[in-house]
Amino acid sequence: MNDTPAQTTASKETPHKSNHWGSRALWGAIIAALLALLFFIGAAFLPRWWSHRIGDQVGGSQTSGVLIGLFYGFAFTAVALLVLWMAVRRKHRPWKLRVTLVVVAVLLSAPNLLTLGIVAGNGSAAHAGQRTLDVDAPNFRASTLIGVGAAVLLFLLFQWVLFSRRRNKNRIDDLKGELKAREKSAKDAEPPASS
Repeated sequence: MNDTPAQTTASKETPHKSNHWGSRALWGAIIAALLALLFFIGAAFLPRWWSHRIGDQVGGSQTSGVLIGLFYGFAFTAVALLVLWMAVRRKHRPWKLRVTLVVVAVLLSAPNLLTLGIVAGNGSAAHAGQRTLDVDAPNFRASTLIGVGAAVLLFLLFQWVLFSRRRNKNRIDDLKGELKAREKSAKDAEPPASS
Protein backbone atom coordinates (compact mmCIF):
# COMPACT_ATOMS: atom_id res chain seq x y z
CA MET A 1 0.00 0.00 0.00
CA ASN A 2 1.37 3.40 -0.99
CA ASP A 3 1.62 6.25 1.53
CA THR A 4 -0.08 9.49 0.68
CA PRO A 5 2.18 12.56 0.45
CA ALA A 6 0.69 13.95 3.71
CA GLN A 7 1.53 10.71 5.58
CA THR A 8 5.05 10.68 4.15
CA THR A 9 5.61 14.30 5.21
CA ALA A 10 4.25 13.67 8.72
CA SER A 11 6.43 10.58 9.18
CA LYS A 12 9.49 12.56 8.06
CA GLU A 13 8.78 15.49 10.46
CA THR A 14 8.19 13.47 13.62
CA PRO A 15 11.78 12.27 14.20
CA HIS A 16 13.09 15.77 13.46
CA LYS A 17 10.84 17.30 16.12
CA SER A 18 11.78 14.72 18.74
CA ASN A 19 15.47 15.25 17.96
CA HIS A 20 14.90 19.00 18.30
CA TRP A 21 13.41 18.60 21.80
CA GLY A 22 16.15 16.14 22.72
CA SER A 23 18.85 18.63 21.79
CA ARG A 24 17.04 21.36 23.75
CA ALA A 25 16.88 19.12 26.81
CA LEU A 26 20.58 18.29 26.44
CA TRP A 27 21.52 21.98 26.16
CA GLY A 28 19.28 22.80 29.14
CA ALA A 29 21.02 20.15 31.24
CA ILE A 30 24.48 21.41 30.18
CA ILE A 31 23.54 25.03 31.02
CA ALA A 32 22.08 23.98 34.39
CA ALA A 33 25.24 22.04 35.23
CA LEU A 34 27.43 25.01 34.25
CA LEU A 35 25.34 27.37 36.35
CA ALA A 36 25.57 25.03 39.34
CA LEU A 37 29.35 24.79 38.88
CA LEU A 38 29.62 28.60 38.63
CA PHE A 39 27.51 28.94 41.77
CA PHE A 40 29.77 26.67 43.81
CA ILE A 41 32.93 28.31 42.47
CA GLY A 42 31.43 31.74 43.14
CA ALA A 43 30.37 30.78 46.68
CA ALA A 44 33.94 29.67 47.45
CA PHE A 45 35.70 32.62 45.79
CA LEU A 46 33.50 35.72 45.47
CA PRO A 47 32.85 36.59 49.16
CA ARG A 48 36.58 36.74 49.93
CA TRP A 49 37.35 38.63 46.71
CA TRP A 50 34.53 41.16 47.21
CA SER A 51 35.34 41.79 50.87
CA HIS A 52 38.98 42.54 49.96
CA ARG A 53 37.90 44.92 47.16
CA ILE A 54 35.63 46.80 49.57
CA GLY A 55 38.28 46.73 52.30
CA ASP A 56 40.78 48.30 49.89
CA GLN A 57 38.28 51.06 49.01
CA VAL A 58 37.26 51.84 52.59
CA GLY A 59 40.73 51.45 54.12
CA GLY A 60 39.45 50.94 57.68
CA SER A 61 37.81 54.39 57.88
CA GLN A 62 34.35 54.47 59.41
CA THR A 63 33.37 57.58 57.44
CA SER A 64 34.47 55.98 54.18
CA GLY A 65 32.59 52.83 55.13
CA VAL A 66 29.38 54.82 55.59
CA LEU A 67 29.75 56.88 52.40
CA ILE A 68 30.81 53.99 50.16
CA GLY A 69 28.13 51.73 51.64
CA LEU A 70 25.42 54.34 51.03
CA PHE A 71 26.66 54.86 47.48
CA TYR A 72 26.77 51.16 46.60
CA GLY A 73 23.44 50.44 48.25
CA PHE A 74 21.57 53.37 46.73
CA ALA A 75 23.09 53.65 43.24
CA PHE A 76 23.17 49.99 42.28
CA THR A 77 19.68 49.35 43.64
CA ALA A 78 18.10 52.43 42.04
CA VAL A 79 19.59 51.80 38.60
CA ALA A 80 18.76 48.08 38.71
CA LEU A 81 15.14 48.84 39.67
CA LEU A 82 14.81 51.34 36.83
CA VAL A 83 16.14 48.83 34.29
CA LEU A 84 13.83 46.14 35.69
CA TRP A 85 10.90 48.57 35.47
CA MET A 86 11.78 49.23 31.82
CA ALA A 87 11.63 45.47 31.22
CA VAL A 88 8.10 45.07 32.57
CA ARG A 89 6.35 48.40 31.95
CA ARG A 90 5.47 47.95 28.26
CA LYS A 91 3.33 44.99 27.31
CA HIS A 92 4.47 44.78 23.71
CA ARG A 93 8.23 44.51 24.21
CA PRO A 94 9.86 41.46 22.59
CA TRP A 95 10.64 38.75 25.12
CA LYS A 96 14.34 38.73 24.16
CA LEU A 97 14.60 42.40 25.08
CA ARG A 98 12.79 41.72 28.37
CA VAL A 99 15.19 38.90 29.25
CA THR A 100 18.17 41.07 28.31
CA LEU A 101 16.94 43.90 30.53
CA VAL A 102 16.37 41.52 33.45
CA VAL A 103 19.91 40.15 33.05
CA VAL A 104 21.28 43.71 32.93
CA ALA A 105 19.31 44.57 36.10
CA VAL A 106 20.77 41.56 37.92
CA LEU A 107 24.28 42.48 36.78
CA LEU A 108 23.77 46.06 37.94
CA SER A 109 22.70 44.85 41.36
CA ALA A 110 25.70 42.49 41.59
CA PRO A 111 27.62 44.62 44.16
CA ASN A 112 24.67 44.49 46.54
CA LEU A 113 24.10 40.80 45.85
CA LEU A 114 27.77 40.12 46.63
CA THR A 115 27.46 42.01 49.91
CA LEU A 116 24.27 40.08 50.69
CA GLY A 117 26.13 36.85 49.96
CA ILE A 118 28.70 37.79 52.59
CA VAL A 119 26.11 38.85 55.16
CA ALA A 120 23.70 35.94 54.67
CA GLY A 121 26.22 33.27 53.67
CA ASN A 122 27.17 30.50 56.06
CA GLY A 123 30.18 29.03 54.26
CA SER A 124 33.80 29.56 55.19
CA ALA A 125 34.28 32.13 52.40
CA ALA A 126 31.32 34.17 53.68
CA HIS A 127 32.67 34.07 57.24
CA ALA A 128 36.10 35.15 56.01
CA GLY A 129 34.42 37.99 54.10
CA GLN A 130 32.54 39.05 57.24
CA ARG A 131 35.77 39.22 59.24
CA THR A 132 37.45 41.24 56.48
CA LEU A 133 34.57 43.71 56.36
CA ASP A 134 34.57 44.01 60.15
CA VAL A 135 38.23 45.06 60.16
CA ASP A 136 38.78 46.82 56.82
CA ALA A 137 35.31 48.23 56.05
CA PRO A 138 33.50 49.20 59.25
CA ASN A 139 29.90 50.38 58.81
CA PHE A 140 29.86 49.31 55.15
CA ARG A 141 27.24 46.57 55.51
CA ALA A 142 24.76 48.62 57.56
CA SER A 143 25.20 51.64 55.28
CA THR A 144 24.63 49.48 52.22
CA LEU A 145 21.37 48.26 53.72
CA ILE A 146 20.29 51.85 54.42
CA GLY A 147 21.17 52.82 50.83
CA VAL A 148 19.16 49.90 49.45
CA GLY A 149 16.18 50.86 51.61
CA ALA A 150 16.39 54.49 50.49
CA ALA A 151 16.53 53.46 46.82
CA VAL A 152 13.52 51.15 47.20
CA LEU A 153 11.52 53.88 48.97
CA LEU A 154 12.43 56.43 46.30
CA PHE A 155 11.45 53.96 43.56
CA LEU A 156 8.09 53.30 45.26
CA LEU A 157 7.53 57.06 45.56
CA PHE A 158 8.33 57.41 41.84
CA GLN A 159 5.81 54.68 41.02
CA TRP A 160 3.17 56.34 43.21
CA VAL A 161 3.71 59.70 41.44
CA LEU A 162 3.32 58.01 38.04
CA PHE A 163 0.20 56.20 39.20
CA SER A 164 -1.39 59.34 40.64
CA ARG A 165 -0.62 61.30 37.45
CA ARG A 166 -2.29 58.61 35.32
CA ARG A 167 -5.27 58.49 37.68
CA ASN A 168 -5.64 62.29 37.65
CA LYS A 169 -5.35 62.40 33.85
CA ASN A 170 -8.08 59.77 33.56
CA ARG A 171 -10.31 61.71 35.97
CA ILE A 172 -9.77 64.92 33.99
CA ASP A 173 -10.63 63.09 30.75
CA ASP A 174 -13.78 61.68 32.37
CA LEU A 175 -14.81 65.11 33.65
CA LYS A 176 -14.23 66.67 30.21
CA GLY A 177 -16.39 63.95 28.68
CA GLU A 178 -19.16 64.60 31.22
CA LEU A 179 -18.95 68.35 30.58
CA LYS A 180 -19.25 67.87 26.81
CA ALA A 181 -22.21 65.52 27.30
CA ARG A 182 -23.96 68.07 29.57
CA GLU A 183 -23.30 70.91 27.12
CA LYS A 184 -24.70 68.81 24.28
CA SER A 185 -27.79 67.82 26.26
CA ALA A 186 -28.30 71.47 27.31
CA LYS A 187 -28.15 72.58 23.65
CA ASP A 188 -30.59 69.85 22.66
CA ALA A 189 -32.99 70.88 25.44
CA GLU A 190 -33.03 74.58 24.49
CA PRO A 191 -36.28 75.64 22.80
CA PRO A 192 -35.84 76.93 19.27
CA ALA A 193 -35.51 80.68 19.09
CA SER A 194 -38.74 82.33 17.89
CA SER A 195 -38.43 85.05 15.29
